[in-house]
Amino acid sequence: MTMKRNDDAVSPVIGVILMVAITVILAAVIAAFVFGLVGGVEGAKVVGVTATKINDTAVGFTWQGGADLGALINATALLDGNDEQVVGDKPYTVGSRDIVDFKGEDVAGKRVTLVGEFEDGIKQVLLERTF
Repeated sequence: MTMKRNDDAVSPVIGVILMVAITVILAAVIAAFVFGLVGGVEGAKVVGVTATKINDTAVGFTWQGGADLGALINATALLDGNDEQVVGDKPYTVGSRDIVDFKGEDVAGKRVTLVGEFEDGIKQVLLERTF
């Protein structure tokens, strides 16, 4: 008696198992990447500040508030990434306004960046605006 074997169904079953395994591994890698990036956002500081052009060379910064305004120990304004100027005196309080004069540099069409330093040593861009 001869036995007849039918192996036709083996290849499709193995193919489906491999596709499911690859999908699960790919989903795990993507999830690890996404959740790893989201974890770093927790350290962002919250400070509200607005900037207005006072004249051709000066910008006014008005402190609007925020949960971390009290922890702000230093603020620095940069004009196009250069010409660093210290902004006001601490403590920075809600509603107070500090004016920075860029000493003869016209601010029109240039990018003003405000960088804050906090009690825990973290530095963060608080505002960036082109006038």
